[in-house]
Amino acid sequence: MNLEKLRVERQKWMTWKNIAPLRSVIDNLEELEAKVTLGDVIKIDADLDDDKLLLDAKALMPWRKGPFEIGSTFIDTEWQSNIKYNLLRPHFNLKNKRVADIGCNNGYYMFRMLEDKPKSLVGFDPSPLYKTQFDFINHFVKSDIVYELLGVEHVEFYEEKFDTIFCLGVLYHRSDPVAMLKQLYKGLDKKGEVILDTFYIKGEGEMALCPESSYSKIPNIYFVPTISALKNWCLRAGFESFEVLEISVTESNEQRKTEWIEGQSLEDFLDPNDSTKTVEGYPAPARVYVRLIKDKK
Repeated sequence: MNLEKLRVERQKWMTWKNIAPLRSVIDNLEELEAKVTLGDVIKIDADLDDDKLLLDAKALMPWRKGPFEIGSTFIDTEWQSNIKYNLLRPHFNLKNKRVADIGCNNGYYMFRMLEDKPKSLVGFDPSPLYKTQFDFINHFVKSDIVYELLGVEHVEFYEEKFDTIFCLGVLYHRSDPVAMLKQLYKGLDKKGEVILDTFYIKGEGEMALCPESSYSKIPNIYFVPTISALKNWCLRAGFESFEVLEISVTESNEQRKTEWIEGQSLEDFLDPNDSTKTVEGYPAPARVYVRLIKDKK
């Protein structure tokens, strides 16, 4: 696969009529020094025109992952991504490692990962809007993070192999989950690891829920497995080790409507009379976090 040719083609996405005006926001940002704090909130302190900054940030809506605070502007994102990050944080050490984040959105997790001082950080996400949000934040952070307008299907062809790949909230969007797991496997260096997060359903059997048309109002959810079924998928993809790190139920303090998004959020996706079910009658979203090891030897 010719990734250089693909990069050139996808860079043209930045000229789309709905994206080009947003790119001008980045082009017109002033150059200045900023103090950056990498905590639950990515905080950027600088001598800014706060009124202009607020308008610029609003132009880049919807903001899904975060939160961020730039000067006096608090970007209260739909997801309080610090909850997931802090849940996973005790389970990894990224120092001097080559790290990838698949489906990286606007880069919130990668900005947090800078604290670990990895050797390199590469984000994969084929969304020109999220890339623009990343560039907006990184204009102030000034990190060496590489953001690729590529998907999980390109990881195995990437110019380098990774020690750790994060793949959070992607697997259930793929119609062939085992094929995707194989792509992650091929993107790892020997003894590399994947930190994976996906929806699951309770049950002892090796089975998966196959939503008819949508799950939690999300149309592109194909399979929601039991943990046993997920383990079998991972082993079939070639991984030697499958370790459950955490399980959690998505709650309204983690995902909710704010003024920084458009449309609906978790409260609209659940049965109004029974929050343990989606509006379609399926079990409400719950997540399992696992570590996959390519080769333990």
